[in-house]
Amino acid sequence: MRREWRSRFQWLGLLLYALSAGCSRTDSYPNRPITLVCPWAAGGGTDRVSRQMGIYLEEELGVPVNVINATGGQGVTGHARGLLARPDGYTLSMMTLELSMLHWRGLTHLTWQNSEPLMSVNEDPAALFVRDDSPFNTMSELEAAVRDKPGDLKASGTASLGAWHLALAGWLLSFDRLPTDVVWIPSQGSAPSLQELMSGGIDLVCCSVPEARSLLDAGKIRCLGVMADQRLALPGLDKYPTLKEQGSNWTLTGWRGIGVPQGTPPEIRERLVTALRRIVSGQAEVNGQTFPAYMESEGFDHTWRATDDFAAFLAGEDATFGKLLGREEFKTVRSGPIGPNAFPLVAGCLALGSLTVIGVGAARRMRAPLPADEPAAEENSADVSSVESGESALTQKVAFGCVIIATGTYSLATDSIGFIPMSAILLLGISLLLRAPVRTAVLLAIVASPIIYQIFTVLLRVPLPRGLIGW
Repeated sequence: MRREWRSRFQWLGLLLYALSAGCSRTDSYPNRPITLVCPWAAGGGTDRVSRQMGIYLEEELGVPVNVINATGGQGVTGHARGLLARPDGYTLSMMTLELSMLHWRGLTHLTWQNSEPLMSVNEDPAALFVRDDSPFNTMSELEAAVRDKPGDLKASGTASLGAWHLALAGWLLSFDRLPTDVVWIPSQGSAPSLQELMSGGIDLVCCSVPEARSLLDAGKIRCLGVMADQRLALPGLDKYPTLKEQGSNWTLTGWRGIGVPQGTPPEIRERLVTALRRIVSGQAEVNGQTFPAYMESEGFDHTWRATDDFAAFLAGEDATFGKLLGREEFKTVRSGPIGPNAFPLVAGCLALGSLTVIGVGAARRMRAPLPADEPAAEENSADVSSVESGESALTQKVAFGCVIIATGTYSLATDSIGFIPMSAILLLGISLLLRAPVRTAVLLAIVASPIIYQIFTVLLRVPLPRGLIGW
């Protein structure tokens, strides 16, 4: 038995040596895929800006940049995923106006100070849209309908008390109505909201003009008013009147900007800022088109703010929305009884319950007595059977415990140690538990782990943890 375990440890040592032999730490940044987290649904304005920015960053940085839509939690999920990631420069966050609001509503502890702001890339005012067959042709007609039948109209554009909901609520307050006088239908962004508008499920949408540009150009919806001081300057968009032209002083502008987790090394931030500056200033091109040219073609504003200016802007936005959301009127606007942590909590409880049931069932099977009608065997055979039964029960307990430990260790340590060594150790352990030959188990771990890593990072462009030592 000792010789067998000594052999297994020798093969394990060979495995670790083989894995470390081909891995070296590098100080060059970047040298693997980067993730850009978008906190809103695919098809919306933030998603479109994020994906285009990802294309230009990929060209400038020379590595794949994958845009991931981390929706849910009214913007909490995406911002948390981006800003609470490891501060190594491989996770970027497309921050939006909601970051200035969420903590004031008690949905998260995150603020802009949990980030290292790099650069803002876009500022677009909110606007109100109705279908082309809507009875409302002007803002005054819409206001009259709200006054006559408060609570009759339904609107959407984002999550409850998100940027566009707050824009609508502010407009209602501007002519002495309550934020609840128009029923807000929460959604994951402007794209699903506009689809709901076209299907007749809601009466109006509040979002930015670029987000509704395709439907506007097709004549399927109408823009009743833009929440800005002046009309949009881009050709084709300057025909839409502002709310100020129609008697309202309410304005609200949404913004988008790139940030990284707090604590990201200065040299990495400098590398990213250099690339971003080239992109937003029009020095970088992809297929003969600059980023500002793309933004103009899609109707997006391309105002940008450098790092210090962006940080000062975020501090001002945070203070502004702290005062606004503290107003008594907004206390009547509810986000609903289910918070952003409800689903993870339920999923965790279900997983824990399932694990408990499996463990109790396994323990009962191990303690179960032999059937009463089983024929008696000879004394020696009975002794052997008893020993084998005891060893089998012990093996099952050890295997069950190893699975739990391995799963927990993999979840907790992969990000720090790296995918390749952790998956190799896990594969080796599972193979040995299944009584595979030691040489076969080691060979499988050595070969399979790097192959899986290459498939995900190169072919599927999904970044996997490399660990602190740069595996």
